[in-house]
Amino acid sequence: MSAARSSESSTGGRGFEAVVIGASAGGVDALMVLLADLPAGWRLPVVAVLHLPEAHESRLPEVFAPRTRMTVREARDKAPVDPATLYFAAPGYHLSIENDRRFSLSCEPPLHWSRPSIDVLMASAADAYGPALAGLLLTGANEDGADGLALIHRAGGFTAVQDPDEAQSPTMPRAALARHRPDRILPLRELRELLLKLDSAHAP
Repeated sequence: MSAARSSESSTGGRGFEAVVIGASAGGVDALMVLLADLPAGWRLPVVAVLHLPEAHESRLPEVFAPRTRMTVREARDKAPVDPATLYFAAPGYHLSIENDRRFSLSCEPPLHWSRPSIDVLMASAADAYGPALAGLLLTGANEDGADGLALIHRAGGFTAVQDPDEAQSPTMPRAALARHRPDRILPLRELRELLLKLDSAHAP
């Protein structure tokens, strides 16, 4: 892991326009560490997919709203991707980002037994944002997100994976590492430091 951690790939000055994050088992706790109390003036939209039971209403926006200065909402079909906003995918629907930077919800079959699928979000965001996208993949119990993160990499975007040795469930980060070499492999608290640098307003 050390070689990837010491990668010289820079995040500052790349003009990032969005961040997408995927997680599954252990993901709520991981996102609490990653996203808590981001600085005032944070400008990037952050779009997150966590695997949730389809039959249950998501309460993620209510859980995270008191813990961040960002606007927090569930992504809605045809709504624009606004800056300085944390979006969560709704259970039971795949979430995509169209090339006009609007959300699209669909009911195609689950991928990796999951709907919403991290792969669907990341693949569409890679098309929409190209090199201006950053993708982070965290703890999880299946391989969803591994292919999507590789597509972000191929589109010129920035990719980071939680160190599987500290992930609550290492299957997802290990699957990502089997697909491509990300720009960073980091423990969660170092991923938070990295996240702060992705916004050019906070980049060194």
